[in-house]
Amino acid sequence: MELEGRVALVTGGTKGIGAATAVALAGRGADVAINGRHDDDEARQTRAAIEALGRRCAMVVADVGQADQATRCVTETVDQLGRLDVLVHSAGGGVAGKLLELTPDAWHEAFDVHVHAVFHLARAAVPRMKSRGEGAIVLVSSVAGIRALPAFLAYQVVKGAVPHFARALARELADDHIRVNAVAPGIISTRFHAGVTAEQRQFNCDHRIPLHREGTPEQVARLIVELATNDYLTGETVTIDGGLTMRIA
Repeated sequence: MELEGRVALVTGGTKGIGAATAVALAGRGADVAINGRHDDDEARQTRAAIEALGRRCAMVVADVGQADQATRCVTETVDQLGRLDVLVHSAGGGVAGKLLELTPDAWHEAFDVHVHAVFHLARAAVPRMKSRGEGAIVLVSSVAGIRALPAFLAYQVVKGAVPHFARALARELADDHIRVNAVAPGIISTRFHAGVTAEQRQFNCDHRIPLHREGTPEQVARLIVELATNDYLTGETVTIDGGLTMRIA
């Protein structure tokens, strides 16, 4: 799929991996709707970067963890930009806590933003894609959905659900020429990991990551663009973690 003249929606598109992905898609010729909970300075900076590339950008303020707002996110994208060809779900956030520390509300909120949002976004987006005869969906998972981490039970469970959601939906939509894939980033230099101490960062690079460095949002964004554009890729989850999950020693 060529992106020139196409429209992409990136949830969580105002910062981090989402913002880098939105700019990367614009760099390949797409007009882009970015979604976030607030139209803040980061959102304005991302919009300015997209427009500097000569592409249109729409800002859709919505909490996609809520069904009606997720649906509205798609509707407003089409209303403002005319169509929808690519959906990237990057909205999310960490949910800390062991089993006995997690409240039921925190558990359900994790599913709302990481899993239920995909369901509602896809239900709104897929008919638009079917009407044009093709489309691409890319979901952002995490290596936490592949390997176990202490004290992040809910986050690991929801991120583990994302790859299978992608696989199941890819099988369902293959005949409609709508491809669905996922990425599983490792330790990426974003605000998500801002709470990690300098000592822990150094330990990660020295002892946990074979390539001995954290990844960047731009590296993940390039992979997402490849999954969105390569028309022979579907049902896959690609890990991008500097080798973190391949280690056994």
